[in-house]
Amino acid sequence: MFPFDEDDEGEVSFGEQSDAEREMTPDIPKAPSVTTFDDGNFEGASDVDSGTLRAFVAAVIYANAAVLLVALGPMVWYFEGWSRIGAGLSIVGLLAGVRTYQTYRAWRRDRDSGDVDASAADASIDDADDDANGTAAGAADTPPET
Repeated sequence: MFPFDEDDEGEVSFGEQSDAEREMTPDIPKAPSVTTFDDGNFEGASDVDSGTLRAFVAAVIYANAAVLLVALGPMVWYFEGWSRIGAGLSIVGLLAGVRTYQTYRAWRRDRDSGDVDASAADASIDDADDDANGTAAGAADTPPET
């Protein structure tokens, strides 16, 4: 393998790999495919609970408003000299931040109470099955009367 073959006519290939280098380099792994909503496929969005989705969207909107207004208020106050408008924007931004926290806490409370209700419903179903079989809870452990 002489770099100046008759075909190359004196051209030197810089940056191209030789056959030996190609054999020694490992194969490049392929990244797994990721489903995005860019192609219009919204099948994965139906898996999300509607209450969770609603709380998430509301919290994102409140949080964005809070960040914008808390940052914009002092700038309007300092650069433009509008003290009332700047203070008002800052206060509304702080209230939006509080509302973000309230939205999260309400979602968390609903989620936690849903878990408790589900476990209570499972316990009542188990009790109903025991009653249908003629046994009460704990009666299966006691020996029958003779």
